[in-house]
Amino acid sequence: MTHDETMTARAVGEVAAARPRARLIDVATAAGVSPKTVSRVINDEPGVLPQTRDRVLQTVRALGFVPDRSARELKRRAADTIGILIDAISDPFFAAFVSVVEELAVAEGLSVIFASTGYDAARERTQLDRLTGHRLAGLIVAPVAVEASTLAGLGARFPVVTIDRAREGIDAVVIDDFGAAVDATAALLAHGHRRVAFMGEDVPYPTVSDRLAGYRAALETAGVAFDPSLVVTHERFGAGEAVAAPLLLERDDAPTALLCATSLAAIGTVRAIRARGLRMPALVSFGDFTLAEVLEPGITYVDHDPRLLGAAAFRRLRERAERPGEGPVRIVVPTRLVPRGSGEVAPAAGAAVDPSTGSGAAAGAVVGSAGTGGGAVGAAPALVEPVAALAATALALVHTPPTDAAEVSATVLSRTRPEPSGDAAAAASEPIGAP
Repeated sequence: MTHDETMTARAVGEVAAARPRARLIDVATAAGVSPKTVSRVINDEPGVLPQTRDRVLQTVRALGFVPDRSARELKRRAADTIGILIDAISDPFFAAFVSVVEELAVAEGLSVIFASTGYDAARERTQLDRLTGHRLAGLIVAPVAVEASTLAGLGARFPVVTIDRAREGIDAVVIDDFGAAVDATAALLAHGHRRVAFMGEDVPYPTVSDRLAGYRAALETAGVAFDPSLVVTHERFGAGEAVAAPLLLERDDAPTALLCATSLAAIGTVRAIRARGLRMPALVSFGDFTLAEVLEPGITYVDHDPRLLGAAAFRRLRERAERPGEGPVRIVVPTRLVPRGSGEVAPAAGAAVDPSTGSGAAAGAVVGSAGTGGGAVGAAPALVEPVAALAATALALVHTPPTDAAEVSATVLSRTRPEPSGDAAAAASEPIGAP
């Protein structure tokens, strides 16, 4: 026996006595090599000298080492989990969004894990770290403050798609917030309202600021002066609506119509109005919510169907996995205004008259919702497409011919609207409600 073989035998004996069941690290220690070298030998990979390979194999036999096949299979197994990072699962929009993504994922043999940011940048970083610690087949993110460079880095590991808010160079599924707000405000104006209030939320997202911009643009088009006192913002999880709505509606020059920038704002506003026993003004909600149709009147809403957004995001994620070399696309999901009664309420007799025009008469025809090409808003039913139909619709959106190499749009918009906010963390250039 050579000197090297004697040393190896002695090391084998010491390790075997100490550990009844050998591990890979035991083989590496006894053979005097690194664990990586042992792994290469066991997996019959190149890059190991013949004499070193022989020594490792001799040690494997001497220790009775048996590779952990389950661990090897886990390592080699394809990633089969979709990660989703959203604002809050309590938001009806995101609850519906996650539901349809999960249903589509399960149909393809994938699982889903999700986390929420709570609209907080620090928590977003923590939740991203936790999600990306899993073996992901893809990641869908509603970004708060995460930068495009961070998402691009993750995109080198697995497909990444943003929803609701875009980041430069990253696939995105969004809606035309500006255009949809123009349509909703114009519909209220067409029913004779001249005092239209905007119920927003104090969040640094372009979604809300773009909706405010659309509201102001519709007023300007109708020749109605913008009144900053009719723009109300509050903390998303505060009780702002409980205070703001009654204060607005009890004014001598109270608004006769409300545009709620989110479904959560609408829920809080309706609850506050009912609690105070106030007359319900005309109201349009940006997004539907549970039991909105059974209220009296039913709540008219801007349908930016989260199920369609979810289907489009999932399909784009899977296509990105199949064609990782493609450039980023921006998918714009169309919206529509769904009348249920609250948005069609006419101003009460003796309602405050707009001082800028001295009139309460209607401005003209109702503007059609984004992608409808104009015309009056009809009593369209709510979207109740099954998931299979949603997937087909989403596939059509994903495959819409791009207007240029970088953008895909599901609708052609003829309006003038603000430029996309890009990679910024959605900080508005001026406070919401500024003149």
